[in-house]
Amino acid sequence: MKILNFGSLNYDYVYTVDHIGLPGETNAALRMDTYIGGKGLNQSIALARAGAEVWHAGQVGEEGEQLLQICRDNGVNTDWIRTVTGKSGHTVIQVEKHGQNSILLFGGANQSIPEEYASKVLSSFGKGDMLLLQNEINGVPRLIEEADSRGMQIVLNPSPYHAVMEECDLTKVSILLVNEIEGWQITGEKEPDNILNALAKRYPDLAVVLTLGSKGVIYRDKNERHTHGIYTVPVVDTTAAGDTFTGYFLAGVARGLSVPQSLELASKASAIAVTSHGAAPSIPVLQEVEEYCF
Repeated sequence: MKILNFGSLNYDYVYTVDHIGLPGETNAALRMDTYIGGKGLNQSIALARAGAEVWHAGQVGEEGEQLLQICRDNGVNTDWIRTVTGKSGHTVIQVEKHGQNSILLFGGANQSIPEEYASKVLSSFGKGDMLLLQNEINGVPRLIEEADSRGMQIVLNPSPYHAVMEECDLTKVSILLVNEIEGWQITGEKEPDNILNALAKRYPDLAVVLTLGSKGVIYRDKNERHTHGIYTVPVVDTTAAGDTFTGYFLAGVARGLSVPQSLELASKASAIAVTSHGAAPSIPVLQEVEEYCF
């Protein structure tokens, strides 16, 4: 099985400020940090650090070499990442002294992927291969349709959730990874069991991984239901916890672990991720997960 992650690659420009800027105000930043991110990139790095062989597809702008390099440095295949004219996707984030933030997201190269290029990428993959998608690039509904026609196993993490997700045919998705908020946005239900029941009724062949923050995670498909709790660790930064979980869970499934084993592996990895600052830098390698004492 080959794993293709067709997803975003972002720079995060983080400005530490005394307070969030008001309309018309010029506000001095106390410091500025640049981080590598994007849900797509984070999940590819998590897959690779979990030991999976992963190809990343997507686009970066003219200043995107650092995005490509971090993928290469972590063993992610970058043959299907292309550089285009213009800017890479990025966020401009104000973080004030009490930890509140204000985020401006610019899609950039992530939002200008041509249909013909997407088709060219998918033509190198086929039956039994896995396609992982998030919702930070354009063309997700069409990618689902074409991947399904090629017999690929489709995994969808519909984050951040917005209207385009309503165009996605979830009957063609094999695994849906959602948190409680995304589950509510899809089903209109707020209780975990009600979310799972609604999804099972609409999409009986869909496997659902529902993450519940401090309450752990529930997996459910038409034959099985499994749960796993969280691990108590000192929390420093939760930025990449969900992406780490996604990458490690799918890496476990791809290498033949059972669902409970994959949930355990992913829960341990995401717990370690929150003990460090940053997104990609906080994602642990497999050996660290296996040796970490909880």
